[in-house]
Amino acid sequence: MYCIFIQFGLVLMSFAELHAISNFSFLRGASSPGEMVRTADYLGYEAIAITDECSFAGVVRAHQTIKDHELSVRLIVGSEFMIEDQCLVLLAMNREGYGQISQLITRARRRASKGEYEVLLLDFEPSQQVGEERSLDQCLCIWRPSLDTLRNQDDSFATWLNAQFPGRCYQELNEFYENEGHLATQLALAELTQLPTVASTGALMHSAKRMQLRDVLMAMRLNTPVQEILPQLLPNAERRLHNLETLKHRFPEACLARTLEVAERCQFSMAELRYEYPTDLVPSHTTASQYLRDLVAAGEKWRFPKGTPEDCQVDIARELDLIEKLQFEHFFITVWDLVRFAKSRSILCQGRGSAANSIVCYCLGITEVDPRKVSLLLERFISEDRSNDPPDIDVDFENARREEVIQYIYERYGRHRAAIAATVIRFKFKSATREVAKALGMNVDELEGVIQRQGLRYRPNWHLDLVDEQSLGSRRQLQLYKELVEQVVGFPRHLSQHVGGFVIAKGELAELVPIENAAMEDRTVIQWDKDDLESLGLLKVDVLALGMMTAIQYALQYLSWWQNQPFTLADIPREDDPVVYEMLCNGDSVGVFQVESRAQMNMLPRLKPECYYDLVVQVAIVRPGPIAGDMVHPYLKRRHGEEPEDYPTEELRGVLERTYGVPIFQEQVIAMAMVAAGFTPGEADTLRRSMASWKKTGHMHKLMDKLVQRMSERGYERSYIDRICRQMEGFGEYGFPESHAASFALLVYFSAWLKCYHPAFFLCGLLNAQPMGFYTPSQLIQDSQRPPHNVQVLPVCINRSQWLHQIEAMPDGKPGVRLGFRIVKGLKEEFGEALAHYRPESGYRDYNQVAKVPGSNSRMLEALASVNAFKEITENRFQAHWDIATLGQVTELFQQAEMGESVYLGQPDPFEEMSLDYQGLGLSLQHHPMAQLRETELLAGHLRAVDLPNIAHETQVTVSGVVTCRQRPGTASGVTFVTLEDETGNSNVVVWQTTAHQFLQTLVTASLLKVEGRLERDATGKVIHIIAYRLFDLSTRLQLNKSRDYH
Repeated sequence: MYCIFIQFGLVLMSFAELHAISNFSFLRGASSPGEMVRTADYLGYEAIAITDECSFAGVVRAHQTIKDHELSVRLIVGSEFMIEDQCLVLLAMNREGYGQISQLITRARRRASKGEYEVLLLDFEPSQQVGEERSLDQCLCIWRPSLDTLRNQDDSFATWLNAQFPGRCYQELNEFYENEGHLATQLALAELTQLPTVASTGALMHSAKRMQLRDVLMAMRLNTPVQEILPQLLPNAERRLHNLETLKHRFPEACLARTLEVAERCQFSMAELRYEYPTDLVPSHTTASQYLRDLVAAGEKWRFPKGTPEDCQVDIARELDLIEKLQFEHFFITVWDLVRFAKSRSILCQGRGSAANSIVCYCLGITEVDPRKVSLLLERFISEDRSNDPPDIDVDFENARREEVIQYIYERYGRHRAAIAATVIRFKFKSATREVAKALGMNVDELEGVIQRQGLRYRPNWHLDLVDEQSLGSRRQLQLYKELVEQVVGFPRHLSQHVGGFVIAKGELAELVPIENAAMEDRTVIQWDKDDLESLGLLKVDVLALGMMTAIQYALQYLSWWQNQPFTLADIPREDDPVVYEMLCNGDSVGVFQVESRAQMNMLPRLKPECYYDLVVQVAIVRPGPIAGDMVHPYLKRRHGEEPEDYPTEELRGVLERTYGVPIFQEQVIAMAMVAAGFTPGEADTLRRSMASWKKTGHMHKLMDKLVQRMSERGYERSYIDRICRQMEGFGEYGFPESHAASFALLVYFSAWLKCYHPAFFLCGLLNAQPMGFYTPSQLIQDSQRPPHNVQVLPVCINRSQWLHQIEAMPDGKPGVRLGFRIVKGLKEEFGEALAHYRPESGYRDYNQVAKVPGSNSRMLEALASVNAFKEITENRFQAHWDIATLGQVTELFQQAEMGESVYLGQPDPFEEMSLDYQGLGLSLQHHPMAQLRETELLAGHLRAVDLPNIAHETQVTVSGVVTCRQRPGTASGVTFVTLEDETGNSNVVVWQTTAHQFLQTLVTASLLKVEGRLERDATGKVIHIIAYRLFDLSTRLQLNKSRDYH
């Protein structure tokens, strides 16, 4: 096992670093696990131990880097623990030792708050007590003595430690302190304790170039500028991976050689981890395979009441055989059980993603995509070539009721067997700029002011421009700031919980991966994220929340109440309704699932969907992948007969004909690779996976070369091959799987049908499901009030509102929407619920009755008064504020009022009413601010949104409105899209980059914007934009809510 390197005549023995900290010891390590193992390999190390503090969070990435880059260095898995100022490193000798450390990390993390740990001396002592079993007998221990221990030459801790790890304990030697006698002091202690010594760099970084970054990370950790924590920073850059020659001259040869002996004792590999599926659900009298087949057979009867079509029978048999061969039966049964539970509680749910390619999932009721209506590709979901890679099944549940499903998982499997996967929260550009500035002692508020005033984020590499901002610091300081920001972006900051990925194990989950507390009470997370789980082939069940599910459920419930009979999703006609599609083709899709964004609303009149499959394409085509791959325009031209379809071979016609010869979906890329280049299903899926990361890793180019070569060998023309390659590279920007789009398209149709035929119920559902989607409650309400929907919306009322928004019969017998207390800013839910619960049958008649409701206080009453909720008790909101302020006070004024001398406050004027509504509700049912301003000369000559369809193409126009949205998509070449709202609707403004730079401050800060520009419309005449020439800020005339900005 010893590697010998010859350099400059010196014989250098190899080395194993046994104590390396990565940046998964958050805000402490300054290099990634990948950088650490790659550097160790480059330096000729035999092995390197990634030993993050009470964590295994970085080891999978180190393992995967070694595997992907075929490195020679071997990974040792361990963890560092600080206890009583002593530093202990535990290394796993084998699989059992790995599980022991994992359980220790779990115990220490679970007894502390999120992000912390508390380890006790007791944790290192073996115990056989029932319920308290613990052992570390398959682990090695490396001890780095505290400075006090070294100064005092105290061997008491070593004596205790040696008793816990007999023959398995070592003392670490290091030389990263400035004191030249430090190594001699360590050797003296080792002679006293009789512990064998091992050399270590104690690496916190892979290179000395990360020294300044490490200082900044420590400043962030302590929330104190670097200049104020100098004594706590490293004295030098020695805590890095050193070359073998340096190590040879610094440490005794025996200490270096012993690192290899320790490495030899640690034979555990992450590849040994094996996941065992939970088996609880399979009845004892049958096998998992037979039970799954029985469930599918039962599902066939209600999915195909007239009999299962022959081709579907073939697909079912093929998929079941594959599932059995790969031994994934328990996985499918586990997900089926969650869906069964949800449906038994009337919780809306639907599987999506690649699982919609599975006819087995369809028969189990997990997914809703009818295999007879779309083209499914099983290989996108499950493949024999990916036997160690479990299929991915994502299930969306109602956002409002997903917690019930989560608690069911905990109840059925126990918290010792189920936990949520982690999400690694990383520094993004905005947080990096702020945190680095704080660490360097810069004025953060002034920095933010400069960024906002100059619109720097609208410039490529805007942080480079700060070098000329002398008010923020010297040129040298700003240059350092720029460099550090670039390094910090992407660095892990802390672990959070995944949106819904659960890991469920057959036995103790903590033996597989450490578990720690999440920020949310009664939630636990594992220390690995979805990429780590995928790397190791571990099962993750995605229990996701979808706001639209909640909105649809509310709408169906209110519709059932209104019609006095149940109305479910099954009652929505599945036949393609031309009235619904006509509404969508007009771009009338505010609030409709997945097609409500500005880009989707502009695409609808161009694509002109007429059936369900058109919606599948609609969902997928407005994505960065098809846009970057130049697939959108060819598809539209071919769809409308403006360009001929081309198919080099009949085989490819079968793959691409449904999208007119243009690949739109990931499944088509997989099928093309298999048909045109002879890729195996596994190779094709690897190509599909690499598309998401090819820019970062370059891996896709290797596969692309293979694709080009094989297509050339099969006679395809080079021009066609190049076009296909460009389209595939476009998918690297994010392309949609057809199965995923097919699942979403169902919800598009359901939500569009509700908006079309029952707009009041749909609006009520959307409002109760907030926050979600692109639009504020104000925008949703305004859209519903306009023709052709004409929904009547009623204000918050102390005597008629509930906590939730409700359907209320209008005088004409039509349904209207009554706003609920939940929309009142500052009003607590408990009090809002109590207001409705304790309300007298005749309603509240005075403030004293309201004041007696549990949870009532002056702040709650003032919040209600601010939105005029007491209108049935008093004349106006000003009067209500006065009456509440004097409630219960025996003052001269109050006594005068009792004697008949009333104190009357006048009615607010219309502008005051509107302003107060926006302050208290975020909207106004009485007046739109633009309607108020239009009565003045300020907006003379400004066109309204409703006027624009009557204006000729390329006409010079002036428009104005409240800025409700700014978008600057990464695929838009620097273009900014601005949405302006007035009293008649929305106007879409396009701001090219040159114009944006000219009017940056106005563009980024204005809440009320005047635009001079050119009106442009597409060939349909329904997609209208204003190309901005000049921008003017009119915000001083208005004080409203901030826009939603997407950068």
